[in-house]
Amino acid sequence: MTQTDTKPNPAIEMVEKAQGGKGETLSTVLWALGIAFVLRTFIFQPFHIPSGSMVPGLVKGDYIITSKFSVGYGKHAATPFPFPVREGRLFERELKRGDVIVFRPKGDNKNFIKRVIGLPGDQIQMKQGLLYLNGEKLPVKKTGTYDYTNSFGNVENADILEETVPSGKSFTILDAQKNSQLDKTDVRIVPAGYYFMMGDNRDHSYDSRVTVARGGAGIVPKENIIGRAEIVLLSVNENFVIYKPWTWWNFRKDRWFKGIK
Repeated sequence: MTQTDTKPNPAIEMVEKAQGGKGETLSTVLWALGIAFVLRTFIFQPFHIPSGSMVPGLVKGDYIITSKFSVGYGKHAATPFPFPVREGRLFERELKRGDVIVFRPKGDNKNFIKRVIGLPGDQIQMKQGLLYLNGEKLPVKKTGTYDYTNSFGNVENADILEETVPSGKSFTILDAQKNSQLDKTDVRIVPAGYYFMMGDNRDHSYDSRVTVARGGAGIVPKENIIGRAEIVLLSVNENFVIYKPWTWWNFRKDRWFKGIK
């Protein structure tokens, strides 16, 4: 009677261990991707500031973190994947004047970041560079000056102003030009379900004062809100280039974990 050889085959064991290792690695990667997707969709999302429209509070090169749960979940919550919301926001929380918000203009595929100025039903107008809310001029006071380099490379000596909304919240804005094309507007009434957004760099921000057809943000529907800006995680100088390792240390040392007001 012949006995079957039951000695383990090292080659087979090595193959089985390799296959098992690959399966565990794939499972770990899938879990990590799933967790990252959930966090990005429902909790926090990072964004990069590509322009100076929110100077002086936010500058070109800032990397910010936004919170999703603080505003609710609109149709762009999971971009580039579709989110099952067409109107309004799931678990909606109303925005407040002065909130700094990331959103997508209606009919646009780019992300904007601006400050909430007008709530549904508000009347908004700019007169001689000053902001009027429901017929009342918002109080402002000059707190200093700022050398701003515009998109043409020219330096403008701008006034730093502190503006206060009716709730009592104050924030810093920039007046870089006198009598600019954005310093005078007609009265705009914010429809129900929409918000009026403005950049802090008032003379260099194509915001709700400018229609989407002209490259601005237009008045923003609430379902297009993505998140509220919470902190500046880090900030890089303009000579920072991701594919040039020797530039990776060109950080702004004073802009780590900086709260956004």
